[in-house]
Amino acid sequence: MVYRLSLLLVVFMAAAISIASEDKEIYVVHMDKAKTTALDNILGDSKKWYEVVMDSITELSAEEDGGEEASAPELLYTYETAITGFAARLSNKQLEALNKVEGFLSAVPDEMLSLQTTHSPQFLGLQFGKGLLTSRNLANDVIIGFVDSGIWPEHASFKDGGMKRPVPSRWKGVCEEGTRFTAKNCNKKLIGARAYYKGYEAAAGKMDETVDFRSARDSQGHGTHTASTAAGQMIDGASIFGMAKGVAAGMSCTARIAAYKACYALGCASSDVLAAIDQAVSDGVDVLSLSIGGSSQPYYTDVLAIASLGAVQHGVFVAAAAGNSGPYNSTVVNAAPWMMTVAASTMDRSFPAIVNLGNGETFEGESLYSGTSTEQLSLVYGESAGGARAKYCNRGTLSPALVKGKIVVCERGISRGVEKGQEVQKAGGAGMLLLNTASQGEDIRVDPHVLPASALGASASKYIRNYISSANPTASIVFNGTVFGKPAPVMASFSSRGPARKEPYVIKPDVTAPGVNILAAWPPTVSPSEIKSDDRSVLFNVMSGTSMSCPHVSGLAAILKGAHKEWSPAAIKSALMTTAYTLDNKKAPISDMRPNSPSATPFAYGSGHVDPEKASNPGLIYDITYVDYLYYLCSLNYSSSQMATISRGNFSCPTDTVLQTGDLNYPSFAVLFERNSDDNSAICKRTVTNVGYPRTVYVAQVHEPEGVSIIVEPKVLKFRRAGQKLNYKVSFVDAGEKSSSSDPSFGSLVWVSSKYTVRSPIAVTWK
Repeated sequence: MVYRLSLLLVVFMAAAISIASEDKEIYVVHMDKAKTTALDNILGDSKKWYEVVMDSITELSAEEDGGEEASAPELLYTYETAITGFAARLSNKQLEALNKVEGFLSAVPDEMLSLQTTHSPQFLGLQFGKGLLTSRNLANDVIIGFVDSGIWPEHASFKDGGMKRPVPSRWKGVCEEGTRFTAKNCNKKLIGARAYYKGYEAAAGKMDETVDFRSARDSQGHGTHTASTAAGQMIDGASIFGMAKGVAAGMSCTARIAAYKACYALGCASSDVLAAIDQAVSDGVDVLSLSIGGSSQPYYTDVLAIASLGAVQHGVFVAAAAGNSGPYNSTVVNAAPWMMTVAASTMDRSFPAIVNLGNGETFEGESLYSGTSTEQLSLVYGESAGGARAKYCNRGTLSPALVKGKIVVCERGISRGVEKGQEVQKAGGAGMLLLNTASQGEDIRVDPHVLPASALGASASKYIRNYISSANPTASIVFNGTVFGKPAPVMASFSSRGPARKEPYVIKPDVTAPGVNILAAWPPTVSPSEIKSDDRSVLFNVMSGTSMSCPHVSGLAAILKGAHKEWSPAAIKSALMTTAYTLDNKKAPISDMRPNSPSATPFAYGSGHVDPEKASNPGLIYDITYVDYLYYLCSLNYSSSQMATISRGNFSCPTDTVLQTGDLNYPSFAVLFERNSDDNSAICKRTVTNVGYPRTVYVAQVHEPEGVSIIVEPKVLKFRRAGQKLNYKVSFVDAGEKSSSSDPSFGSLVWVSSKYTVRSPIAVTWK
């Protein structure tokens, strides 16, 4: 878990990691659904299609070996809902034999993916008993599925007190029994729990059940945290060591929870994740929350994208973490247009730890330390703390003779902040200042430190490094508890940025949501720092990352699904995007913790910060069907075999129509121009559906990106009834002012009526 502010546990960071055993590797195999269905119909009850495929692979590979008996493939999973296919351990010859099996489409190596609140409902403008959170909306039986590290079922956040309605009859899921998990762990709140680990154990070996569980029980905390963020019960008096105290509640606190464990200590095998998604869709979830991600790939090799498209085809809304590889450009993951890609930003809550330097200068850091403030004490750093290696405060680098009774200054990196604090404490230090580098920006890691400590942003850190070189540097640390009212939201530096590396034809991420210092449920057996030597136990923990922002949107989608049962996944997504805001609580443009970037852009926050109350009544929506997504993929000039992999073999791109990437009915506009060209232009077509007042007139307001002229036709949309659809087109023309620039330009198109404001961001990139 490299960057603790991101629980995007970055494990095995290669673009794709083949999981091997002896001379065989695990592959995820895509099959033609029509062929497998036909085969099942022929076989009846005698055999299943995948058994015939396994037999065929064995026979064909034996023929290649001159008739010698070959070992059969080891089947791990079959997939029949979100995707069609299977995962199996195959030799090279068995992989080659697949090409001769009828219905075979493609095979990709298994990949190790990575895992990517008392105040957030109020920060989002939600009030229980009002607006979206009325009893009528909350009474709807919406089911959220979490593919994550499992769940701690005994936690108060997952009790079913007050949930009088029975589990929905449409629910097909189960509560699987396993290590320290029984059917009795489920109830009317936690209605399903399963675990998938065959792919993981093939990579990492058999699980050590003293460390992890072959069941849905969570041994890491990540899954428990995300599930309670989206759908946890209301818990009064929640806090961590008295900090962030208040009523903890999930965004959709009455939604049902289904936990699908596919992530373990070393990551999440894609074969396990696919099995979890496939089963979740089959079980009947309404929303899928995916705080996981891999590498950026074309959609036809991206198993998460393919499975998510299958989920959307079945009416399931899919929210996914944008990734924690910021602040660098083109680092966003989970960028398929049918996925709701969520960035991370701050709330107005902070945990000030004020650093008073001996020269009178004062800097505000943050900390979850709950003890008393320090006196003015000597500062030591690097050489003065034990040598050049001591500046990172790693194990064995600090000299007790030099640090005893002093505040030790430590650079962030290599080890976790709490571990550094333990080392300082062990050496006799009285406190710690944790410094950011310039590249880490103003993102502050808020940790539950074991001694007085303050984490500081890059600008304060730079000053303190210089101050330490003065004669007799001193400092004190003063803790101010929990404070509200700071400017927010601010984009987190760690949040991954657009444009998407592989397919930049839609703006990604889509929106931002609270993802910094989020308080949510935590297993009592996992320390708040997740360090083995830390024996403290908590019921709630503070974490940061797009893993935390994603379940906020999952929960909001569940509320909107309950309020608007007829809305498609694309309609819910459109409502959240077109009503998002781009000004902070001080009415200034949303700022960015990214170094040298005072204002954030759509490549950081997409359409803006989610506003759930406005999203419940957006006026207009941009709807997209499953077939529309396939047409979009056709516009990317995917081959017939690539399209077959994504569509499970049952779709062919039209040959009599020219399809344009800009014609996907997306709620934002991404325009790509050629650099140094004097003939850049593009046309995008859109269709909007009236879900507001039946008789409404909208007028287009355009904020043109620098260097681009825009024409909207028509400029006025007149609706006469609810549900009516109207078309418009937008022409983009390069004015030539930026054609040699590599910097993107941003603007917006806003449809304005007497009641509604429907906003779409515009991003123009010269490639």
